[in-house]
Amino acid sequence: MTAPATSGALIASDLDRTLIYSAAALALTVPDAEAPRLLCVEVYRSAPLSYVTEAAAVLLAELAERSVLVPTTTRTREQYGRVHLPGPPPTYAVCANGGHLLVDGESDPDWHARVRRALAADCASLDEVRARMVGTADPTWLLKERVAEDLFAYLVVDREKLPDTWVKELADWAGPRGWTVSLQGRKIYAVPRPLTKSAAVAEIARRTGAERVLAAGDSLLDADLLLAADAGWRPGHGELADLGWTAEHITALPELGAAAGERIAREMLRATQDRVRMST
Repeated sequence: MTAPATSGALIASDLDRTLIYSAAALALTVPDAEAPRLLCVEVYRSAPLSYVTEAAAVLLAELAERSVLVPTTTRTREQYGRVHLPGPPPTYAVCANGGHLLVDGESDPDWHARVRRALAADCASLDEVRARMVGTADPTWLLKERVAEDLFAYLVVDREKLPDTWVKELADWAGPRGWTVSLQGRKIYAVPRPLTKSAAVAEIARRTGAERVLAAGDSLLDADLLLAADAGWRPGHGELADLGWTAEHITALPELGAAAGERIAREMLRATQDRVRMST
């Protein structure tokens, strides 16, 4: 069953290092006795993997009740399926950076076909880009290489050994071929430029009749989503923060790690409540 149209806000948020955090990304800087209680929202190979603070969990559950909350991620559908956010299951989700628009957990075939046509028309092939990535990588710092949903490629690397210039050189090569390169933690993504989160979110906004879109994200692959939103937030960590990226309608938060995720959820909820008060 799909969600009814809404006259309120559509909340489109990246997941990893925006709303949810691995143990390594939590950035718990307070003394252990003062650390926030955490809720596990993802299990991988029978072990806990991703968390939110308990306060963030309460905020996210209320946000999901008040608005159309759309997880908007570069994760594959399988990887997204491991995540269980607080509150009711989202009716809509965006996976594979916009390659799959999920409705009640199922990929919309018409949307996926539209994406495939755009990639075939405007970009170098995945095989060409993947070959370049792997061919120029050094085995001393390359840990894994993967293809996601037959749409884009990424490498898992040892950041300490990764040469400072390698990502830029790959980006300079990929740009004229219609691809974007993004460094996120230990992963280097190469993604076709037409494969965007913003396009999929715009389609969901059209279907739901949402009056405005609020967004959050931390990486270069979230920049198009943030720019297309009516308002948005980025945490004090991540690729966008490292680049000093901002826009007039985007709030750059100072918080890092799980504290940023909690702040984002609070700000989003406040924005939806303020809108309701203004309309009454």
